[in-house]
Amino acid sequence: MKRDELGDLAAFLMVAEERSFTRAAAQLGTSQSSLSHTVRRLEERMGVRLLTRTTRNVSPTEAGEQLVETLRPAFNDIRGRIDALSAMRQKPAGTIRITSSRHAAETILMPAAKRLMGEYPDISIEISIEQRLIDLVAERYDAGVRLGERVEKDMIAVKIGPELRMVVAGSPEYFERHPKPVTPHDLTHHTCINLRLPTLGGLYAWEFEKDGRPLNVRVEGQFICNDVPMIIDAALSGLGLTCLPDDHLDPLVNEGKLIKVLDDWSPPFPGYHLYYPSRRLASPAFALLVDALRYR
Repeated sequence: MKRDELGDLAAFLMVAEERSFTRAAAQLGTSQSSLSHTVRRLEERMGVRLLTRTTRNVSPTEAGEQLVETLRPAFNDIRGRIDALSAMRQKPAGTIRITSSRHAAETILMPAAKRLMGEYPDISIEISIEQRLIDLVAERYDAGVRLGERVEKDMIAVKIGPELRMVVAGSPEYFERHPKPVTPHDLTHHTCINLRLPTLGGLYAWEFEKDGRPLNVRVEGQFICNDVPMIIDAALSGLGLTCLPDDHLDPLVNEGKLIKVLDDWSPPFPGYHLYYPSRRLASPAFALLVDALRYR
């Protein structure tokens, strides 16, 4: 069925229900003559008279009544569904799908999601833990959580956490056997724990900067892993130095379980951001989530 045919059926139904071209035209915001032409075109296409017209009123023929019986429940269902969608825009409801790294989900996303779902029982939140970068539109996610420097330029990015710094740290046991590095160049004489990047598959080159001068160092060691908790466990066991964001390591440094080094070579970088397509029409539920996550 063509789009104009659906419009013709809707116009006929309005005339049949109102029993008047004048009232139906007013409801549809069109002229009486235009509406009369639309119904006549429908009758010609169907090859049957649908309305009986007199000077005083308009009434459906037998064929017209049958068509009304067919159209009325279908159009009522359409109106009901449209009203339901409109209601969703008036009250916070629906499911929000988000992709996130595990650490960001545990420390930032989940606390906000718990509060939001507690306040609004009609909101559902689905969190998918992924290390790889996701095509939000293709995989039908509403938003993602990633480090700010990894957010695509065509996305809207909302800051949801503080700036981060990369921290090099090792256990007290490790530093009983090895001197503390003074510059990143000293790392070539240390055993380091390598991070296998989940997105590109290569090894993470440790990034440093001092006085505006960046420096990347390729480190070596006995252990390589693509899982941050396992890398931290290896560092706590004295297997080598690790280089991870400070929100992973600072609690352990504060407890004395790890010792931080090369602190003056670790400038801040953008922290976690919620990102979503710029063309996305935000629902009330999604707007509430953005506001709950926004870093202030």
